Amino acid sequence: MASTEQERADPHSPSVSPSNTKRFVPLVTAYAENNPDVMSSLVHKLGLSSKLGFQDVFSIDDPDLLAFVPRPAYALLLIFPVSDTYEKFRVTEDQGREEYNGSGSGEEVVWYKQTIGNACGLIGLLHGVSNGKAKSFIEPDSALSRLLSEAIPLTPVGRANLLYESQALESAHQSAAAQGDTSAPSANDKVDLHYVCFVKSENNHLWEMDGRRKGPLYRGALDAEEDVLSDKALDLGVRSFLKREEEAGGGDLRFSLIVLAESLD
Repeated sequence: MASTEQERADPHSPSVSPSNTKRFVPLVTAYAENNPDVMSSLVHKLGLSSKLGFQDVFSIDDPDLLAFVPRPAYALLLIFPVSDTYEKFRVTEDQGREEYNGSGSGEEVVWYKQTIGNACGLIGLLHGVSNGKAKSFIEPDSALSRLLSEAIPLTPVGRANLLYESQALESAHQSAAAQGDTSAPSANDKVDLHYVCFVKSENNHLWEMDGRRKGPLYRGALDAEEDVLSDKALDLGVRSFLKREEEAGGGDLRFSLIVLAESLD
């Protein structure tokens, strides 16, 4: 497993590092680009229905700006700079936790361990479309449908190998990385930004999904009518993250948010 020092230097480093680790061109740039069109293009290419797509969230506190976001929001993707504060929190929270080894149709959420360099954006997208009600929008017989069907019976190590060897994922990721408002970085570039995904399970629980962690992280219960952009979900997730950074005096609070929701087209 990559050391804390290695992961801090490269937050997109995989949680397991085989020799000659595969690396993707980052979906994110140093400017915190979190382009919803790029993300939508990627999941649509894999087989998510065009009825859903990713939308920008410009504020989590201004009701007027939140009103522009279609609801319900099925998944919330947060991108942020990996600070010392976050790394200390991550290490402390994971300390003593056992590695997640769940598999099968009885799992409440499907979690993917990241073993591909620079793929945290892709892993975040997969977490968003593989869980909760969003997965019902996956087109039958699509690459995404086949991938999810193959992944569910596997343990996290088996799932990681499945993603690592998937040509469909690699092709869709490469195509998406060439889009966006800024030129794509190299696969060997180190980018200090990272993705985590918040999803609501069909049991009305909020989960934080991050392929660098030891497994999915339960963040609390939601009411049936609350989605990942509800006040309670934001308090349990994104606002807790921002509060922790602010209280630690972190000077770099670059972050952006997109949600998976009904397409605007």
